[in-house]
Amino acid sequence: MTYIIIAVFNRKLFTRNCLNSLRKQTVKDFITIVIDDGSTDGTAEMIKNEFPEVTLLHGNDSLWWAGGTNIGVKYALKSGANYIMTLNDDTITNIDFIEKMLYWSKKKPKAILGAFALDTETKRPVYGGHIINWLTASYKPLIDHLAIDQQVGLREVTQLPGRGLLIPAEVFRKIGLFDEKNFPGLLADYDFTHRAIKAGYRAFCNYDAKLLIYPDESGQEQLRKVKSLKNYFNHLFGITGGGNLKRFIIYTFKNCPKIYLIPFLLIGLSKRALGYLFDWLREMVKR
Repeated sequence: MTYIIIAVFNRKLFTRNCLNSLRKQTVKDFITIVIDDGSTDGTAEMIKNEFPEVTLLHGNDSLWWAGGTNIGVKYALKSGANYIMTLNDDTITNIDFIEKMLYWSKKKPKAILGAFALDTETKRPVYGGHIINWLTASYKPLIDHLAIDQQVGLREVTQLPGRGLLIPAEVFRKIGLFDEKNFPGLLADYDFTHRAIKAGYRAFCNYDAKLLIYPDESGQEQLRKVKSLKNYFNHLFGITGGGNLKRFIIYTFKNCPKIYLIPFLLIGLSKRALGYLFDWLREMVKR
């Protein structure tokens, strides 16, 4: 059985849309678990009233993504899950999303499969997997190098985000849960998939499994959307900050090959510290 894990907090509309899309799937052989971490906008009540088929669990009001997801993963493992999918609340699954994921999981039963993401409004591809270059601290986006007719099937990658991530249950049993201590928000998914690959599993982006997302709704994008000293500080040190320096340093020492550690660390820190400022300067010049 496949268990879908969704950690939510105060995004009732997004959560409703996500659950509605799961209800419309072409296959029904899955169980959905939502972990509500103390929402005050009526999210839990909405789930109870509108989605009785969903298993609702509760957090302790301070879990963030990794901690909330881990609660769901533990529940799924105890329930005998064969596969576990992590899914964000601000996503809408294509009608055959689960079907396409399960199709490829049968062909690659030990692989980790990620989703092909498109912008909800424009329907344009925004994510199709990356190949990391540890030497230059850069990420090669596969969709920039694949013709439209090549954007099908599986493409091997070096890490995957947690939205629409299908994971064999045995991976958790072998390498453990998401690292909620070091990465409560961002990087927990990348760290997990790196660890899985090191343990001998392969990771692919599944171009047949389409997921609609809202690119501007993530915490890190919100901090970059409106430039200010406060947002710059949160960008570098906040839990939802995409440039969080402490998390990046820990991520580097945990996952980067030792031969590339120094250049990856220095370049990565520079990009996180200066990238925000350069974007801010460009915006000011355009005004």
